[in-house]
Amino acid sequence: MSKAKRSVVVAGGGIGGLSAALSLAKTGFRVTVLEQAAQFGEIGAGIQIGPNAFHAMDWLGVGDAGRAKAVYIDKLIMMDGMSGEEIAHVPVDQPFRDRFKNPYAVIHRADLHGVLHDACVAHPDVTLVNDERVVAYENTATGAKVVTEAGHVFEGDAVIGADGVRSKIREQLTGGDALKLSGHVAYRAVLPIEDMPEDLRWNAATLWAGPKCHMVHYPLQGWKTFNLVATFVTDIANVGTNEPGTSEEVLSRFGDIVPRARKLLEVPKTWRRWVLGDRDPIENWTDGNVVLVGDAAHPTHQYFAQGACMALEDAVCLGDALARHEDFNTAFLAYQTLRIPRAYRVILSSRELGRVYHAQGVERLVRNKWLGDKTPDGFYDSLAWLYGGNGLSG
Repeated sequence: MSKAKRSVVVAGGGIGGLSAALSLAKTGFRVTVLEQAAQFGEIGAGIQIGPNAFHAMDWLGVGDAGRAKAVYIDKLIMMDGMSGEEIAHVPVDQPFRDRFKNPYAVIHRADLHGVLHDACVAHPDVTLVNDERVVAYENTATGAKVVTEAGHVFEGDAVIGADGVRSKIREQLTGGDALKLSGHVAYRAVLPIEDMPEDLRWNAATLWAGPKCHMVHYPLQGWKTFNLVATFVTDIANVGTNEPGTSEEVLSRFGDIVPRARKLLEVPKTWRRWVLGDRDPIENWTDGNVVLVGDAAHPTHQYFAQGACMALEDAVCLGDALARHEDFNTAFLAYQTLRIPRAYRVILSSRELGRVYHAQGVERLVRNKWLGDKTPDGFYDSLAWLYGGNGLSG
C-alpha cells in the first residue's frame, strides 16, 4: 500500500514513543508525537542496554549515535551483601559480543533519549509537539484520533499509545486494569566520579544482594559519573514517582550490608525515589486503529534491565508489521502476536529476579550455590532467548 500520505499520532514522547516515531517514519509514515511535558526530555539515571537493544537501535538508524554515548563494561557482578563475597559474574567482553553480535553497555537514560530525540528532529516526517497530555482516543471512519487535556484533537490514520506506565490509552482500551505495586522502592542518585569510593570504581554493573534489599552501581557518561540505585521492600503506601527521598530511610534498610558497600550509600547528598510496579499480562494491546507500545503495553520491574530495551524492540516490530500488512488493524494484531509472549516473559522473569536478589535464609544459600556454579557459557545459554534478537520480526 502507499504510505506516503498516511499519518500516525503517537501519544507519549519518551523512549518508547520516539522509537516508535522513528520506526514508522522509516517505514514511510508521517508521525506526530505528543508529549505532556513542557519539553522533550528524560528523568532518571542510568540504564543497562543489552545486545537486543543495540539490534533494535541499529535497525532504527541510531546505533552508532547510541554507542558513542555508552560505557562498555567488562562484566556483570553479583555480590553477597551480607558476606562481601562475590556470588557470580558474567563476562560481557569479546566472547559475549561474538555470541550475541552486539555489546552490553550502560548509558544515562537522558543520553539515550537525546539520541532518539535528535533523530526525530532531523527526520522530515516526524513532528514533535509539547504540552499535550493525551486523555482519550477514538476510532473514526477514516482512522483514529486523540483528545488532549487542553481539549485539542489530533487525528491520524492510527494512534500509538506510548504514554507510559500510567497510560490513559491503556486505561481506556482495557477498561482500567490496576497498577500492581511490588512493595519495592528504588532510590536513585548519580555521583561525580570523584565521590565514588576508589575501591568500588569497577568497570562493571555490580549488584549487592541483601535481605529484602539490593543496590546497583556502574559508571556512566565517559566515566565522569557513577549510577547508584538502592532498592528495598517497604510498606510505605504513599511513595510516588520521582520524589525526594532521605538518606536516613535508605541507610535504615541496609543495616545488614557489609560496610564496604554500605558506605557508598552514605555518599549521595540527594536521592530521588520511585515506587516500583508493573501490571498483570493482558491478551490484547489493540483496538481497531489503536495499539500500545512500551510501558503502556507491558510495564515491568527494573530487575531484568529490559524496560527501555523492550520499548525499542516494540518499535522495530511495529514498523516491520506495518511494512508487511495492508491495514493497521491487521498489522497491529501481527505485532502483538509476536510481542506479547516475549514481553511478558520479561515481566514474569523480572518478578522472579526480585525474589532472587532479595533472598534470605536458606533461599540465599540456594541462590549463591546455583549462580556460583554457572560458567560463562552457562550464563550465555540462559540469556540466548533474550539477547538473540528473536523478538524483532515475524
